[in-house]
Amino acid sequence: MDLSPSGEQQLIVDAASAFLAERASSAATRAAMASASGIDASLWREIGAMGWCGVHLGEAIGGMGLGLVELVLLQEQLGRRLACVPYFDSVVRAGTLLVDLLGDADAASVIGTTLAALGCGDLVAGVASLDAEDGAQATATAQPGGWTLDGDWPRVGSAAAADRLLLVARGPGDESLLFLCAPRGAGIEVRPLETIDRTRRVAAVSARAASLPAVACIARGARLDAALARLRCVAAIALAAEQLGSAQQCLDLSAAYLGERVQFDRPLASFQAVKHRCAQMAVAVECARSAVYGAACAAAAAPDDAATLEFEAALARCEATEASQFCAQEAIQLHGGVGYTWDCDAQLHFKRAQASSQRLGATGAWLDAVARRLIDGVPA
Repeated sequence: MDLSPSGEQQLIVDAASAFLAERASSAATRAAMASASGIDASLWREIGAMGWCGVHLGEAIGGMGLGLVELVLLQEQLGRRLACVPYFDSVVRAGTLLVDLLGDADAASVIGTTLAALGCGDLVAGVASLDAEDGAQATATAQPGGWTLDGDWPRVGSAAAADRLLLVARGPGDESLLFLCAPRGAGIEVRPLETIDRTRRVAAVSARAASLPAVACIARGARLDAALARLRCVAAIALAAEQLGSAQQCLDLSAAYLGERVQFDRPLASFQAVKHRCAQMAVAVECARSAVYGAACAAAAAPDDAATLEFEAALARCEATEASQFCAQEAIQLHGGVGYTWDCDAQLHFKRAQASSQRLGATGAWLDAVARRLIDGVPA
């Protein structure tokens, strides 16, 4: 399989790279992460105006009609610059989930309207799923004309900046239910959390006897379970692409610094030991790139093959997590004393690498998925 981007896809990469190099510079990222919201609002508006938010949405709802591969390529560039925008949470997670549920006739109108707003960047949404590793628990009780919702979702990406929340809860008979609601409704609280990675904000969401109308429940049952399972894998591939971009930037920053820093009248880049460490970073980056691009292509080619999707997502997640953590720590080391200062961007990538390694489940859980597939494939 040829994993190289096509001509049109390479144009997307080049345009995104040039745009973000200017608009998501180190200074812009630092200014955004120091703000109250943690979001670069002007950058987000420009991203929406360029159609990035609708890259994988159908043309019928105002999207670009492309796919997961193009989404992954954009995620890679956003991760490279640590862009302070809710793209992963709103576009990748919320958008993907709603697209998979769009065929539900009972809620098609609401879902379609929400997707159209998401696709142009006018609306930000956060997904609060029942992830066991986060300790999320929520129950919904049917009431005349609606539902009463109680629960806690300890870590929800971009929830504090969201205009809408997609809350997953357990209903009667342990059935999965999905609610679309405002983040500041009666009985619902969103509390921003202080984390090591200030370039991406998360919040704790809680519901205490929150009263929701019947139309707030937009999906339920087996269809929702299948969509949530697919979302976990698609989100893992997109997050891996972001980690890949961060790892690549760590390598680029290190190579640039080593070419400028002189020791014993020679650039540090000329020393063999330093070259070896950069070569190890490059190998990690390319291994992650192959895994991420391969997973995106496999998912695009066979979107309904759940077993293959999980396997490819797990491979991408593991390779990219290892690459981002390794390259970030190597970047700090190769920058010497400067690498430990606030002014060096290596520390920002290191914090993102550590935080991202725990999103969507730790690496161990994804390694288990790989092991299960490989073991099950061994002839008896």
